[in-house]
Amino acid sequence: MITKGQFFEVEITDMAEDGKGIGKVDGLAAFVDAKGMDGRKRGADDLPARSVVPGDRVRACAAKAKKNYVIADAEEILFPSPDRVPSDCPYFGQCGGCTMRELSYDAQLRIKRDQVVSKLERIGGVQSPLVRDMIGADTLQYYRNKATFAVGPHGEVGFYRGKSNYVLDIEDCLLQTDAAMVCAEALRTFIRKFGVYCMTQFTVRTAFATGEIMAVIESTKKEIPHVDKLIEMLDDAVFSLGAEAPETDGEEPFYSLESVALIHSGKCTLLAGKPTILEEVTRGDGQVLKYEISPQSFFQVNPEQMVKLYDIVAEYALADVPADPAKAGSNTIGTLLDLYCGVGSIGIYLADKADRVVGIESVRPAVIDANRNSVINGLVNTRYIYGKAEEELPGMMGLAQLKKWNEVNELVDREPLIRLDRADAVVLDPPRAGCEEALLDAVVTAAPERIIYVSCDPGTLARDVKYLSSRGYQFVECTPVDQFPWTAHVECATLMTKA
Repeated sequence: MITKGQFFEVEITDMAEDGKGIGKVDGLAAFVDAKGMDGRKRGADDLPARSVVPGDRVRACAAKAKKNYVIADAEEILFPSPDRVPSDCPYFGQCGGCTMRELSYDAQLRIKRDQVVSKLERIGGVQSPLVRDMIGADTLQYYRNKATFAVGPHGEVGFYRGKSNYVLDIEDCLLQTDAAMVCAEALRTFIRKFGVYCMTQFTVRTAFATGEIMAVIESTKKEIPHVDKLIEMLDDAVFSLGAEAPETDGEEPFYSLESVALIHSGKCTLLAGKPTILEEVTRGDGQVLKYEISPQSFFQVNPEQMVKLYDIVAEYALADVPADPAKAGSNTIGTLLDLYCGVGSIGIYLADKADRVVGIESVRPAVIDANRNSVINGLVNTRYIYGKAEEELPGMMGLAQLKKWNEVNELVDREPLIRLDRADAVVLDPPRAGCEEALLDAVVTAAPERIIYVSCDPGTLARDVKYLSSRGYQFVECTPVDQFPWTAHVECATLMTKA
């Protein structure tokens, strides 16, 4: 029996999402943190090790001992894993972002897929689930089009230290664009030069195809002192990248600061430029789609992998759909519901494969973006509705009476903007917390033949798969896509059909 303070040896066989190594000792699960090493001990090729990875054999000290598990701190790597690689990030081991920096990319893909299988079995109750090989990324660095920096009380601009509220100043991040990093440096300089400490978060969006940049500042104050100077510093920082940007044949620099916005108490105010930036995405079949993105809208952070993910969604949405002879052999989905639709990225991506697309989203600016994106892509068969899907969908189908507040603050009946009898396919793309049961019930009521669930958390995916399985749907297969190399996060597209 392991007791607190006891030293023991353990082989790491798996990795938790927070970066802890997982092994077994004396029949107990052991969760091993690398903080006891702090870079002083040596790993493969005599290099500093700041994490424990599957395949490592470590000497650890029990920090907490319970009946069924042990939490321990690694003291030394006795035998390094064959999958261990040296980290190329100077902040690894401090920043709480990339937990897999000392793990080979092939091993990352293998571990992430195994975690999807495990959670579908343990949480979802799916026996021997069909999970395809993970679709890896071609670009492993600088792949994020959105950087969300924490701003510390002393002008730090960076990311949180692992498991703490302490903000690390980050001068370079191997996942973010150059534009994001120079904007972060400009904000850091502004704060310390002018003594303005009201900012709490700073987001930079980069449109990869157009080079348009958006900066979004979250502040405890409605007005930021010297804000005009901040906008000028951000513009100069982005403009400075022109010499290093892709060739533009002597024209304007590729990168340009197009939008600066302020968020205070949840309300977004445009400070300079346009209310949106424009991104272009090339589908697997070569068709180019355009998306306008506003400060508070959701858009996939890895556009290269987004195409691979959405191609899988399209494949699943068309599963077992007979070809329509009247459409020269092309398949058609019929009515497609796009729930948690954001800026309409999935629905617009699939619009030419459906008779009509109806999207529902609870973030009003995103709905405005989605309908505008339909227009700029020349689509006439899409419609996006503002509201909670678990309320709007039953109302559309005549199963519940929709309500609204009138001008004298009374709750009165209202008519749905669209009437639906049923849906042929439903795409769910919820946040990490997954779907509410009320929404899943509404989806089941719509009686689609196929449900395509896009998830960024295998645990909540498995939970919702189990619930849908109890309501007449069966798991068919899942394809994991690596949207976030070097982190433990994994995106999945899952197909369920009516049993």
